[in-house]
Formats: sequence, C-alpha cells, structure tokens
Amino acid sequence: MLKVLKNLKKSLGAVIIIVILLCVQATTDLALPDYTSKIVNEGIQAGGITSVIPKIISKEDMENMLIFTDKDDEILENYTLISANNENEYKSSEKHIQKNIKEYFGKEYEIKKDTIYVLKEISEEQEKNLTEIIINPLMEMTTITSEEMENEVKEKLLQNVPETQKEYMRNISLIEIIKQMPEEQRKQVLTEFTKQIEEMNDSIKEQVAISSVKQIYINSGINTDNIQNSYIFKKGIQMLGIALITMICAISVMLLSSRVAAKLGRILRENVFKKVMTFSNAELNQFSTASLITRSTNDVQQIQQLITILFRVVVYAPIIGVGGFIRVLTNSDNSMAWIIGVAILAILFIVGTLFAIAMPKFKKLQDLIDKLNEVSREILTGLPVIRAFNKEKREEERFDVANKDLMKTNLFVNKAMSMMMPLLMFVMNSIMILIIWVGGHNVEQGLMQVGDMMAFIQYTMQIVMAFLMISMISIMLPRASVSARRINEVIEEEPSIKDKKETKKFDSNKKGLVEFKNVSFRYPDADTEILEDINFTAEPGKTTAIIGSTGSGKSTVVNLIPRFYDVTGGELCIDGVNVKDVSQKELRNIIGFVPQKGVLFSGTIESNIKYSNQNMSDEKMKEAAEIAQAVEFINEKENKYQDPIAQGGGNVSGGQKQRLSIARAIAKDPQIFVFDDSFSALDFKTDSTLREALATKTKDKTVIIVAQRISTILNADKIIVLEEGKIVGIGTHEELMKDNETYRQIALSQLSEEELGEKGGK
Repeated sequence: MLKVLKNLKKSLGAVIIIVILLCVQATTDLALPDYTSKIVNEGIQAGGITSVIPKIISKEDMENMLIFTDKDDEILENYTLISANNENEYKSSEKHIQKNIKEYFGKEYEIKKDTIYVLKEISEEQEKNLTEIIINPLMEMTTITSEEMENEVKEKLLQNVPETQKEYMRNISLIEIIKQMPEEQRKQVLTEFTKQIEEMNDSIKEQVAISSVKQIYINSGINTDNIQNSYIFKKGIQMLGIALITMICAISVMLLSSRVAAKLGRILRENVFKKVMTFSNAELNQFSTASLITRSTNDVQQIQQLITILFRVVVYAPIIGVGGFIRVLTNSDNSMAWIIGVAILAILFIVGTLFAIAMPKFKKLQDLIDKLNEVSREILTGLPVIRAFNKEKREEERFDVANKDLMKTNLFVNKAMSMMMPLLMFVMNSIMILIIWVGGHNVEQGLMQVGDMMAFIQYTMQIVMAFLMISMISIMLPRASVSARRINEVIEEEPSIKDKKETKKFDSNKKGLVEFKNVSFRYPDADTEILEDINFTAEPGKTTAIIGSTGSGKSTVVNLIPRFYDVTGGELCIDGVNVKDVSQKELRNIIGFVPQKGVLFSGTIESNIKYSNQNMSDEKMKEAAEIAQAVEFINEKENKYQDPIAQGGGNVSGGQKQRLSIARAIAKDPQIFVFDDSFSALDFKTDSTLREALATKTKDKTVIIVAQRISTILNADKIIVLEEGKIVGIGTHEELMKDNETYRQIALSQLSEEELGEKGGK
C-alpha cells in the first residue's frame, strides 16, 4: 500500500493544503462544545454575566459588602467613585470607565445623585486577586439580604433582645442591624455564613456569586436582560462564524481529496498501462486479459475511494480524538472520563470482531471479480460459436455460477458491514444516556453545571466519531490493500524482454538479412522445447515460406523475429546483429508484421492503414490498399476511407480484416515483411492477385510467409518444412516434392499431382 501512496508526492501541494485545512477544521470543531457550554452556563444560567467582580456597583451595595471583609482598601483601590458631586472626575476619567458606564447604562446616561463605583481597567493578575478577595463577602452580603435568610436571622437575634428594642429592629433591615453591632458580635454572627460558603464547591460558589452580581446590577438600575441578550447574540455570532469556517474547510477538503484521489487513480492506471505495454507475450500470458482490466479499473477505483477519505482519518480523526480527550480532562469535570474509555473499548471490540470475520472475504472478492470478467469476456468473444452449437443455456449457467459466487461473497461482506453502523449507533446512544444519567446526578449535587454536561456529551460524540472514522477506514483498508498488491504485481513485474543499457546499430551491409542460428525455444514453465536447432536464412529480395502441420511451431518461429518472445538457445540475427543487442523500437521499425488473427482498431479505414504513421500521404495509403486488394470493398463503402471501423473490426468480414491488416503493413514500407498465415481468409483468386502485386512491391525486401495452403507458397524462393518444432526440409517446391515426404504429404492432401505440377510450372 505504501508503494502506491508514494505516487501522492506528485500532488504534494494539494496534500499540504488538505492537512492544514483539516487542522483548522479540527480546531474549530473542538471549539464549538466550549461555546455551547458558555451559552448555557453564562448566557442562560448566569444571565450573560461572566465575572464574579461587579463592573458597576452602587455605593450602598459596596458599603454593605465591605461589612463582610476586612480588606476594604484592597477592594476599593480597583474602583473609581462616580457621583454628581465629582462630575468633572467622570468626564476626565479613563475611557475604560466611560465605556463600562455606557455599556451598562446606555449612551444617554446622566450622573444622578446616587453614587456608583466603576471598575478600573485591571490586569489578569489583579483580576484573579480581586476575585479571591471579593467572592466570599459578595456571597455573604447577597445571602444575608435574601428575604428568607433575613427573617430567619432576625428571629434568632430577637430572642435575646428586650421587648422595647424588638419593634425597632423588626422595622429596619438586617444589614442595618449588623452595621450597628459591635465588631466582636458582628464577627460572631457572620462566622456561620462564612463557614457554609467556604465549604461550597468552587463551581457552585461561582454560580451563587454571579447571581449576587446580577442582583447588584438590578439594584443599580441596570437592565440585566440586555446584558443576557447581548452575550447570547455575541456568542451565537461567534459560533456561526466558527461553523462557517468548519463548513468551508470540510467542502475544500472533500474537493481537494477527490482531486488528489482522481489524480492518483490516473497515475496508477497510466503506470499499469505503460508497464503492460512493455510486457512480452510471456507476461501477458501470466496475467490474463480479464485480470489486467480488473486491476486497471476496479482495483484502482478501490484505492481512489480510500484516498478520498484517508486524509480525514489520518489527520482529522487523531486531532479530534486526542484534542477532545484533552479538553474533557482540562475544560470540564473529568470525573466522567471513564465513560469515554467504555465507549472506545466497545467500538474497538465491535470493529475488531467484524474485521476478523470480513477480512478473508475481501481478499477473495477481487479474485471473483477477475473470474466474472474472464467468463464474460470469453462468452462475448465466442458468441457466434456458442450460438452455432446452441450452447446459450450452458454458458448462461457458467456465467450464473461466477455471478452467484461474487454475489454471495458480496452479500456476506455487506451483511457484516451493515451490522457495524447499527451496533455503533447503539453504543453511541447508550453512552449518551449514560452521560446524561451520571451528569444529571452531578448537576443535582452541584458538582457540575448543565452546560459542562452538554459540552461533555459533544466532546464524547466527537471522540467516538473519530474512532468510528478510524473503524470505517480499517474496513476499507484491507480491500484497498489487496487492490494495491495486485496493482504492484503488475507495476513491479520485470519484462522478460527488455533493451540492454548499451545497444548496437544494424549493419547496413546486411540490410534485410534474417538468420536463425541453432535457435531453440521453450515457453516459460514448459517442460519441453517447442523449437529445436532451427537454422535458416531469409534474404532480401527473396520470399521465405514456412509450412508444417498444426502445432509444428510455425507461428512461434515468426514471433521470435520482432522479439515477442526471446530465443532460449542459439542466436537470431537481423541485419547481422543479434536481436537482443538492438533496441526493440529500432528492431520493430524495420519489420512489417501481419498477425495470424487480423487486428483492427476502432476508428476509420484510413486511421487503420495509416496506423504506423498518421502523417502518411493519401497516395501511399491508397497504394497499400490497392496492393492488398482492399480498394474494391473500400470504394463500396459510403464514406470510402473515412468509413468507421468498429471495435475489433466487428463491422467488416474476416477477409476484409486481413486485407486491411496487410495494407497496414505494406503502408509502413519496412525492410522485412512477416506474414503469419495472413492469407487464410482470402479466396484463391484474391490470394493469387495479392501475392502478385506484393511481389512487385517487395522485390528488394525480405518476405517471410507462414502458410497452411500450399498454393500460397508454391513460388517461394525457399520453403522451410517444420514438424514437431524441428526443420525437416528446406528447398523449393520442386525440390521438396522430390526429396521431402512430410512436405509431399501436406501438398497432396490439398492438391492433386496434376494441379501441383501445373501450379509449380506457373
């Protein structure tokens, strides 16, 4: 898999951008739960008040609060006194103070006779110290001034007071009573409140203190609804902004990932195709055509699908998982962190079990696709034969077997995978219920706030989703790994036929000379030699024919000339140089090869004849068509040379296909012509006329013809007779008829002695 992923370096810029965008997206996603917590805790429960330090406090409330502390100077030094008596001080005060007044009272604020204290601009360290000093007296003041607590404390105080003072004390506030007490008595009364407050949880203490600040603002005439609305609106806008950034990053990542994956797919298909183009027949036989098609399409598609989401898993999921866990431990109460551990263990167990069940099937799946493609290709190619023998039913059953095998494996895999999401969703929902149940008890006991519980749920879901993404990739990875291995098998396959580092040039003095010197050949993994001790020479200006019974090795001999296979023994020389010492391109440039089975490409008649050189002149093209006896049927076509040729030449007959293949080789004008039984589909008249026209064109060329029909090779300058991979005769027709029994039997099996005599004379 890593070898395949190395191709991503060609998209390095896009990959870096994807990684940056995913980091940004993960950061913004992790920020959202914190905003949810703040909106619930601070925006709704605390009324938008974020600090236990009142920014504005009336003189009366300040005096009342200072009763409960002995650090009056430390508190007052952080505030500025604003009143009608010192209006000039307000006008000349720092901008921070004016800003606070306008923010809480509005722009039209006018200094009244009531005096207020406004918080100065203080540092974080000063704010921290002031919070520690002010929180307890603030809570004590608020607690003791509540109606229920005031009545309860008054009743206790009045128990030891003379009747004459009781009526007076009932008509004044508890704060006033405490103010009039001697210092020792006051401390004794307040000790109980101080003790209760100090025993409170920090989170609850902060909530109560903020409620006290809210009451102070109300006492000062500040509209607290505006503070709350402003806070929620501000945080809401920030959340929308973060969500927008997340959305843009997510869309950009998917777009770039798709482009990178598509580019990787193109590179892999290109690499596979280029490597296949270098394969000799030996490698092509090793990989079936159906398998090569599957590897360059379906296998590449599996990797492409993996790459599309791979970055999100490799980069995004770890950041979300680790980042979410860190935030749970640092930003909220971590007493419920064990729940995340339970969720992760449950997910790993489910995924691990399904992975163990489905993994073997993933490996089998690609092989079954190969098998189905192979059967489909074989049936479609052999359709005329199937119909001729009325075997449609048998082939349908054969296809059905391959199709059902693939279907069963696919169903098994899909059933296993379809169980994953319901099981994982069950885990997620169960975890959410567990969080709410445990978190609800914690909220009731004052150990955590509702907003913190909501944030914990979101962080947990993010962590679980990160593991879900990793789980999904772990399911896709095995199949993609199998596909990557299959692609690498093709790309890493070393062609058995390849050029040497230093190649030789052809000898111009031996132009067109083909020499077989003690040549032997065996197919890869074969036990016996197909060809043994082949010795003959094909000279320019002469026609060399090869004939023999079926399976005697005729086609194998001519396939060695353009190096479709390499000889396994002896030496094959062209133009005086061993074919292994020259480049394949230069070798094939001087050879015009017409295969046994005529092959045409989709396009037009013109594009097929001009296949060797698309810039070829029309005159040369028409001359080649005329020699190949193809002009007659071409002129009958509606668009002449521009008439379309279907894929594989399906819209022309076998004879027309052969003639166009011959015309293609003639148009190339090579030094050496090789015809591998290329006249078999032609009638005797066309065959004779074509060879006669060809003789004029090739009078200075080397012509090698493989034929089954004696009539095709009667006038050859040299006839080579093969039997079971060995040469059993070399000579002219007349010489072989006299001296070679094998040739004589082949000839007499096709023509009578009189016909052979007449044709030989001609």
